[in-house]
Amino acid sequence: MKKFIYLSLAIICCLAYGCKKDAALTKLQAVAFPSTLTASTNAVMLSKANDTTSVVTFSWPAVAYPIKASVTYTLQIDVPADTVGTAAWGNATNITVGNDALSKSYKGKDLNALAISKGLATGAAGTLVFRVHAYQDQYAFTKPVIVTVTPYAAAPVIPVLYIPGAYQGWSPGTAPVAAALKPKIYEAYVYMPSADNYYFKFTSSPDWDHINYGDAGGGAITEDGLAGGLVSPGPGYVQVSINLNTKTWSAVPTTWGIIGDATPGGWGGDTQMTYDPAKQVWTLTCDMLSTGSFKFRANNQWAIDFGVTKEGKLAYADNPVFGYDGSLDNLSVPTSGNYTITLDLHDPTNYNYKLKKN
Repeated sequence: MKKFIYLSLAIICCLAYGCKKDAALTKLQAVAFPSTLTASTNAVMLSKANDTTSVVTFSWPAVAYPIKASVTYTLQIDVPADTVGTAAWGNATNITVGNDALSKSYKGKDLNALAISKGLATGAAGTLVFRVHAYQDQYAFTKPVIVTVTPYAAAPVIPVLYIPGAYQGWSPGTAPVAAALKPKIYEAYVYMPSADNYYFKFTSSPDWDHINYGDAGGGAITEDGLAGGLVSPGPGYVQVSINLNTKTWSAVPTTWGIIGDATPGGWGGDTQMTYDPAKQVWTLTCDMLSTGSFKFRANNQWAIDFGVTKEGKLAYADNPVFGYDGSLDNLSVPTSGNYTITLDLHDPTNYNYKLKKN
């Protein structure tokens, strides 16, 4: 009987000791940012000129959690109206900055895209609100900061095709591109020096893993990847084009000159330009008259030639690929004198020219 009593007392003591241990629970320690989130500027004016430069940097202090482990920091961005009320920050854009990262910088083009995605109007100042949250086993939030952002309307993305060929080693990844200035009509200039052949293709990506367009015969194209290449009728500076609406293509070797009553040859003959393969431009130095005007013309014919828009941008007046545009003006020089004239056609999204008075 005594043994039973002793055993009962031992069990009771153990239960009591166990209950006492259960009572000693670890309490979750609150954490917080020790200081505020800061922005390097409170107003950003965006433009094409600062697309690739840092326009604002956000910085914050580290949060000390009880456990020594990595802390994940996330930058949240929203418009002021969505940062209040029961659904506050529910529509925020969340950018995970990384483990133990204490700053985030934005390039102009990225902040521009972010501002537009949050509904800010281009060309006008709008407001974005930023805050950071830290997380390990619980969240901690900074107080928000406000930045005024003026986004701009980015130029539309122009579709391109790649132009690999024998002239550059059949490498789509390093090939020049043709641009669709009209829907599904792609055009560009490629330099094909003298070689054994002048075969080329158009590819939809900078590789051979997607669509590539080859020769279907009779000036037609095919998406059959095993088809033969297209071929230029000769070497030189070749205008190439592909029309996916009509499934046709073309290749025309060109030389370039200027013509007009501002030029040495007048409207009766072209003054020829010289191609520089290293700089990928056509150049000419000659005397020009401010009392006349001129155009850039290919192959001494009125088939491919350039004028300028009302804004002064180079554009095709005649072109068998894109057609005729009678709205363009002739080019001119500000004062009479000797000029170095440059025609740059290496980027089909931005044909341009320069006049430099000597």
